[in-house]
Parts: sequence; structure tokens; C-alpha cells
Amino acid sequence: MVDRVMRITQNPKQIRNICTSAHIHHGKTAFTDNLLAAAGMMSAKAAGDLEQGMATWQHADEQERLMTVDAANVSMVHEFNEQEFLINLIDTPGHVDFGGNVTRAMRAVDGTVVLICAVEGIMPQTETVVRQALRERVKPVLFINKVDRLVKELKLSPEKIAERVMNLVVLFNNLIGRIAEQEYKEKWKVNVQDGSVAFGSARENWALSFPYMHKKNVKFADILRIYELEEQERKDWVWKNAPLNEVILDMVIKHLPDPVDAQKYRIPKIWHGEKDSEFGKDVLTCNPNGKLAFVITRIVIDPRSGKDISAGRLFSGTIRSGMEVYLNNAKQRQRIQNVYIYNGIKPEIIESLPAGNVLAISGVLGFAGETITLEPEQMFEELKHIFEPVITKAIEPKKSADLPKLIEVLRKVSREDPSVKIEINEETGQNLLHGMGELHLEIIENRIITEKGVEVKTSPPIVVYREAITKKSPVTEGKSPNKHNKLQFMVEPLEPQIVNGIKEGRIRQGRFKKKDEELIAFLRDECDWDAKTAGMAKAIFNGNLFMDQTRGIVYINEIMELVLDMFEDVMKQGPLSREPCINLKVSLIDCTLHEDAIHRGPAQMYPAVREGIRGAMMQAGPVMYEPLQIMRIEAPTEYTGGISKLVSSKRGQLLDMTQEEDQVVVVAKLPVAELLGWSSDLRSATEGRGNSSLMDQMFERLPIELQEKVRNQIIQRKGLTAGELGA
Repeated sequence: MVDRVMRITQNPKQIRNICTSAHIHHGKTAFTDNLLAAAGMMSAKAAGDLEQGMATWQHADEQERLMTVDAANVSMVHEFNEQEFLINLIDTPGHVDFGGNVTRAMRAVDGTVVLICAVEGIMPQTETVVRQALRERVKPVLFINKVDRLVKELKLSPEKIAERVMNLVVLFNNLIGRIAEQEYKEKWKVNVQDGSVAFGSARENWALSFPYMHKKNVKFADILRIYELEEQERKDWVWKNAPLNEVILDMVIKHLPDPVDAQKYRIPKIWHGEKDSEFGKDVLTCNPNGKLAFVITRIVIDPRSGKDISAGRLFSGTIRSGMEVYLNNAKQRQRIQNVYIYNGIKPEIIESLPAGNVLAISGVLGFAGETITLEPEQMFEELKHIFEPVITKAIEPKKSADLPKLIEVLRKVSREDPSVKIEINEETGQNLLHGMGELHLEIIENRIITEKGVEVKTSPPIVVYREAITKKSPVTEGKSPNKHNKLQFMVEPLEPQIVNGIKEGRIRQGRFKKKDEELIAFLRDECDWDAKTAGMAKAIFNGNLFMDQTRGIVYINEIMELVLDMFEDVMKQGPLSREPCINLKVSLIDCTLHEDAIHRGPAQMYPAVREGIRGAMMQAGPVMYEPLQIMRIEAPTEYTGGISKLVSSKRGQLLDMTQEEDQVVVVAKLPVAELLGWSSDLRSATEGRGNSSLMDQMFERLPIELQEKVRNQIIQRKGLTAGELGA
């Protein structure tokens, strides 16, 4: 089998790099299991069996909770039109807390099979994963899953099933049209007639598309009849007339791009270097003989050796075992020990692999998002999740002697799951875990205890707030300790158009070593900025913009990286309570610099920049912002009153309320600080019959009556003194 896979890897036109994506419990992992079984890579009997566990579940907590937590790489071979194709598939989680896995998977793939439940339809996380895909220019196809429920539970006629399928396709295409870039709004809509839509039941291992129905002379009415058959008869009919693997993988090969075609339009979106350079041409053309470009998208710590296995996508060049490579983010050289390709779920050691493949390497120590090349090159765009961590826990070992071990474990955790932000303070021993939600942190904590072998204790969940300003500041000066350097800053609220542009991914974040034409075009067209002012943008960090408005300063280019270093540092820790800053435009207005470079090094520039920016913020009406989430809440209609009371008791705001048959659907905006313990509160209010899902996340100004109270709580928790705050 490995020989067969290796043969196909040499021809990128016969490779499809794809992932599954869906709302939680819409059937992705059963779907992947049955594809693997059909390819002969696992037992058909065990495929999709919740009790036995899915093939892609590699942790005990996934089996316990019956849900995917970690993305998993699998590969299989499929024959289409008398040609063999290699399908590299990443199975991704559906729960919003683990959406960082989806973001990282999207960087490695060129297409995604979006699954939606035929009964539940398009849910909030469906929209989120589609948004994640389109942001990376990953093309979708659609599989409408759990059609068996329409037959067995809802008892719909063939005509009603067909009507339901068509309605879901319309809704899905409306979603594409609403959030895709202009060029892809129509191009990437799915079509029932051409076979970019399939429907079926992953659990029961069948699928159909209109072209396949025509080929096999199968009609909607046959779907009803198969459920009148005995189990074995039904399985035999399905295997002959509607095999899941054949229908789905035919759709994937026909409608999703190969790496060569995909990289032509994906690279300009995810890599912002010179397209006409040798490196740029190599990554655009997926050149196997070109310069090496490998991006790490997932890290697994081998439980036996404790070493990193780094999975990712090879965009150009050929990667070999023993090869010395350069990690552009870490800025260091390391040596690859082994190269792996996936044979089913199992990684197999091989000597080398060419561009276009999803693979794994060992021997290097990096992070997800790292760009690996032979020599220093422009890095690929930073991997950024659609939602930010809003929940924090302090973590410490139960035994003080275990502190060094815990610190090492936390560093490993941050590599395995970069959506967990970890702050390590080796001096005080206070370490913080920042996660996407309570479940996310609960899973991390459990794995530290059960898999890493460190007994820990954690604080109750802590909400992460933001610091912002309400008006433009006067020009404020920061001086270096030697008094030889003076920098003048001004801060003001960032325009809403720019805030939205960053959130929607239309404006990339990072430092701009030269004028960024895409950003300039956005600022000119959307914000009415002139080209000269737009060209002053030097960096966007965590949603904050830095502008260099100085003129004719001799040494400005020599100190700019130091200025940006401290700009980022202040944006991480604002003046009010050392919480991250949000929606700020920081401008360097003027500066006086010592002519001798030794007198304007980091020790001098960092304090001057910090003093200047924080001082300006303190004169710009600084305020605290709190995180809020928009939740979709569903329950039987008799619990409408209970849900309304629950939302009101949590400082929530009802945005919408609709009735769907015997269910009420409530959309509400709720402060995250009031959502701790939300799941149990909702169960109580609905007698266990309600559920909720995250639709969106934002930060808004904390009510005025809570400003000082919350700030003081944060200051006290962090042990900050008056001298450590302000400028």
C-alpha cells in the first residue's frame, strides 16, 4: 500500500488535499471512518461505531465525550476514471472550543467537504467553518448527512426529501454568496446537477449525488425502500448502488482542485512575498524542484519518545530526511530526522516527498504556522483563529517540586494546541492558560494530569477583558532613560471599517516592511484615506494599527523594529490593568534621536516607546471592554419564558426569537463573565431539553457602573501596584 501511495505522490495532479468541516455532531468522524474502511484501512464492522471509538480518536477524552477534539490526518487511494488518486484528508472537530484545529487544517488543504445534518440544517458552527475555509481560499463541496433521519424519524415522502435537500443547497449557496470574496461568490456555489452536492448517511455508509443516481438509475423513492429491508440486505444494496466512499471521493476528485491549480490562487492570499522572486514562482507553481517551503499546521508529541511530530503542507521543493532546514519564525537552523506519509491513520517513514503533499516530519522543534525553508524567506501568513481566547485559568502544580516539569509540559501543550495561549512566570510560579471556552481548558487540564503525569490545581475561570480609548489623545512624549531620545505619540480609536476589515480577514495582520498595496487599497476605497497617509501604516497587531507619521528623521528605519516591538508589548498589556488593548490607532508623530547608535538601543528605546504610548492612552479616555458572545438557544416552546428569564438574569440582550415547529429559537447577546456555568444553567431552565451554540464573539464597552469594580478586581488578582499602572 505504501508503494502505491508513494507512486501517486510524485504527480501532484493526482493529489487532493481536503478536510471535513461541520457543526458539532453532524457526522464528520463517522464519515471519515467509513471512507477509511472502504479503502481497506480499518475494519468495516468498527467503522462509525461510537461505542468502539472512531479510528481518528487518539485520546481517551474523545471517547469519553463522544466528540472529536483534535484534528487527525488520514490518507487513502481512490480510483476515478481508471486513474489512481491520493486523498489526504484531515478530520476536524465540530465544537467551537476546538476551532483552532479547523483554522490550522485549512492551511494544509485546498478543498473541504462541508457536512450538514439534513434535519438541523445550517447551524452557527457551519457558518464559522465555511468562513474559515473561504478565508484561506479553500473550496467547499457539500454533503447533506443524516438523510436517514428524514426517512425514519420524520417519515418524509421522496418528494419532501428532495425538497428538503434543494432548500438546504439554496441556504448553503446563500452563505457562500454572503461571505466569499467577490471572485468566488458565484464560482464556488455548489450545484446539485453537476454533483458538487451529495446526500446520504455517513453512519449507514451510503451516499448519492444526481450524476451517480443517473449512472446507477437510482431514484429518491429507492431511499425509502431500503429501510424496509433487513440490515444485511440494506448493506448489500447500499454497497452496490450508493457506496459512500465512491460517491464522495468521486465528488472530491471532480470538483476540488489539485495542489498545482489551487496554489495559483491560494498563495497570493496566504503568502505576501515577492511573487516574481524565485521562491515566489516556486510556491505559486508547486515546483517539486524549487526552493523548499513547508508550513507546519499541527504538532503531535509522540507519547513514547516525547519528540515532536510536525504535520503540514509542502508548497514547493522536495523534503528529505536528514535535511538541514531554516525555521523562519524561530530564526534558527535545525535538522529533519524523519519524513512521514500517512497510510490510513498510520504515519510511515519514507526518504523524501515532493511538493503538493500533506506530510509530517520529526527532528524539528517549531510551532504551528512555522514556515520551514532552506534559507531565510518571507513567512507565510500567520494562522489566526476566527475567535479569540476569552477564558483564563491560573494553573500550578500540587507539589512545588513539580514546577519545572509543569513548565516543560505547558510549553509542549502550547506547541500541540496554539489556540491555548500560555503565560509562564518562572519567578512567581503563576502560570496562566488562556482558552476558547470552559470545555477547552477542562480538556487541557485533564490531559496534563492523565497524559503528561503532572498533578495540578487550577483557579476558577477568569474572563479576559480588553482596554480601549474613547477619544483622540494629545501628542504625548516618551523619553529614553539617558534623555537623549524623545518620541512623540498620539492615539485615537480605530475606524470601524478597519476594525471590521481585520475581523473579516480582508486586512492582514503583521509588520509591513514595505508599503502593503492591499492595505493601501482598502484604506483608500473603504475609509477615504489618501494614498500617502495609507502608506504610513507600519503594522497591525491584535487588531491595533501603528502609523509612522514622521518626516525626514535620519535614523528612523534603524529604530523602527524596536518601536514596533514595544508597540506590540503595550498592546498586550494596556495602562489600566495590563489587559490586552483593542481597536487602537497609534501614531508616531515625531522623534529626536541620538546620532550614536549605542545610545538608541533597546534599553533606551523600549522605555521611551512604552512611556509615550501608555501616556497617550491615559489621556484618551481609557475604558474597559468586556467579551460578549452571541448565542443561538433552542428548546421546546414551553420553555420560552425560562430562557428569557435566564438571558435577562445574565445581563443579556434578546436579539431575535422565532418558532420552528415545536421549537423556539432565541438569539441573544451575553457577557462572557455571566456565561461561566452556562451549560448547567440552561439545562436547569429547560429541564435538560435546551441547547446552545456560539454564533459570534465581540468586545463592547463594559457598563459604566462596572468599570471601576472590574478594573480593581483585575488589579488585585494580578497583584499590581499603583506605580506599575498608568504610563
